Amino acid sequence: MKKNIKEAKRYAIALLRNVGIENAPQAIAEVNVINDLMAKSKDFKNLLINPQFTLEEREKVIKQIADKLKLSENTIKFIAHLSELRFILLLPDLIRIATYLYLEKKQKAKAIVMTPIEISKDYENTLKSSLKKVTGRDVEIEYIMDPSLLGGILIKIGSTMYDTSIKGQLRLLKNELIKR
Repeated sequence: MKKNIKEAKRYAIALLRNVGIENAPQAIAEVNVINDLMAKSKDFKNLLINPQFTLEEREKVIKQIADKLKLSENTIKFIAHLSELRFILLLPDLIRIATYLYLEKKQKAKAIVMTPIEISKDYENTLKSSLKKVTGRDVEIEYIMDPSLLGGILIKIGSTMYDTSIKGQLRLLKNELIKR
């Protein structure tokens, strides 16, 4: 497993170096499209991982799909190369690492914010400035609505989790009661 992470990091660095830091968000998004397609289509995934298909056959199918999805030539070559080297299954880790490296380079952080309801623009701005104070970086926020939270907010930045949701508070209360 550790070897796979090292390989994923190696190819994430290669991807960023190949496209340049300014084009990194687009390249990462395009690779993510291929990753999502692999998750949705077993046939497509099989084509990319099965050694019975030649590089030319893979490139042909990838190019046809890429044309429809308007993916760049760099992405086509990158995916074909990973497929040929049998590293295509590393895409989820590669995407995660490439995103992390990009954000580090740009002195940014990514936060995943879960709320039970949609939040207002004023609250969004307040939250963004608060997270900037906590992290010391500009923060890109991904919002996820989760009605099961009941109330409050759950924020994940990197490996740190801030849970002020009612669901989280009930879980803590339950754990405390079980301990006694």
